[in-house]
Amino acid sequence: MKYFGTDGIRQPAAKFTPEFLFKIASGLVDYAGDGIKVLIGGDTRESTEWIIKDLESAFETLGVEYSTVDVLPTPAINFCFYQMNYDFAIDVTASHNPYTDNGIKIFERGKSSGAKLCEEGCQAIENSLDQPLTYDPVPTTLRENLHEEAVALYKEHLLNYLQPTDFTGLNIGMDCANGATSIINKTIFEQLGANVSLINADSSYSQKINHDCGSTHLEKLQTLVKENHLDFGVAFDGDGDRCLMVDSKGNVVDGDEIIAILADYLNLDKIAITVMANQGIINWAKDNHIHAEITAVGDSNVAEAMRSHDIKIGGEQSGHIILPGEATGDGMLTALMVTKVVSDTKKSLKDLARIITKFPQVIVNLDATPEQKQALKEKDSAKQLLLDYSKKLETVEGRLLVRPSGTEPLIRITLWGNDESAIKSLAEELKNKLGEIL
Repeated sequence: MKYFGTDGIRQPAAKFTPEFLFKIASGLVDYAGDGIKVLIGGDTRESTEWIIKDLESAFETLGVEYSTVDVLPTPAINFCFYQMNYDFAIDVTASHNPYTDNGIKIFERGKSSGAKLCEEGCQAIENSLDQPLTYDPVPTTLRENLHEEAVALYKEHLLNYLQPTDFTGLNIGMDCANGATSIINKTIFEQLGANVSLINADSSYSQKINHDCGSTHLEKLQTLVKENHLDFGVAFDGDGDRCLMVDSKGNVVDGDEIIAILADYLNLDKIAITVMANQGIINWAKDNHIHAEITAVGDSNVAEAMRSHDIKIGGEQSGHIILPGEATGDGMLTALMVTKVVSDTKKSLKDLARIITKFPQVIVNLDATPEQKQALKEKDSAKQLLLDYSKKLETVEGRLLVRPSGTEPLIRITLWGNDESAIKSLAEELKNKLGEIL
């Protein structure tokens, strides 16, 4: 598709003009018909504030019933729109991207929970975006703010999911990325007895989101945990659908390790992971007779595999974990569940993370235009180059994945193998040669 990537529409914030947003709203009406109810919310980037207002104006112009929850994590918006009996939710966020970007995620009612907008709905919006529609906005008058109600509803959901649980005695660091989880922050953890040291929890609309903080920049959390001798730390991304952790020594505990920890604790015999997963979790699953369903990158692909194969847990190395009974990744709930495992087992996070033996892994990014991304798929010379390097990696029991990013202007090159020095060298070689070809 032209506008929708692996996680909705994502682009520089300035491209979300009032006319562009009106076409999104109009396309949604084309798909769903009149009489729909839409709940709107988003993260803390400065552009989210005016994008929400322009969406409200668009729906007002179209005669669509809507309400807002303002700043709220993506999983909370997904949960609340369904519980509040809305037909759709529009989440204004660019997730882990810098504040200069923004995006639109759309959820619709599934059989028992919210789900990402289906391909038919996305195509209707794509068609609308390519039409020369006339937009004469009217002022908003029907705005209903359900923020406090939604926060309370989401917190109740988190507590109900965890019961019974006691975090007394645990000392935890938390980095909210100055994003949407700042609204919830440490409150649930402290209600359950933990002591929480909180950083980067500004919930106001600003330019701070993801800037040298959160799950994409763990350095401050690592320092906080080590200097204050905390048990572990948790970090969220801008919209709160991801969680990464650090143990008491500052070592990163990623999504692969979290999936293995929770699958083992819950005694599950199937997991869903993506092609980006470390070889270590694949080996762990095989050694423990656990079926690992491997999907393409993207939480929607993981969710589809989980539905199709009756898998209770799945996710991505980046920390986007879909837990049993949940419709989408939830960083806050993931952090709470791992904390529950630490509390219940009386094991440190460092010891729990040893459940898998990770292979060395190197990721390098190659800047790429849409045309270069397409050339990666079509050029025979690029295909042959990847085959050549896959062959080279056999000497270190390695594997290779090269893929265009669905959310950023990059081609991601990932190598695994049992010799870190060798795969680092091969990664840089491949990046340079691929750049020349494209």
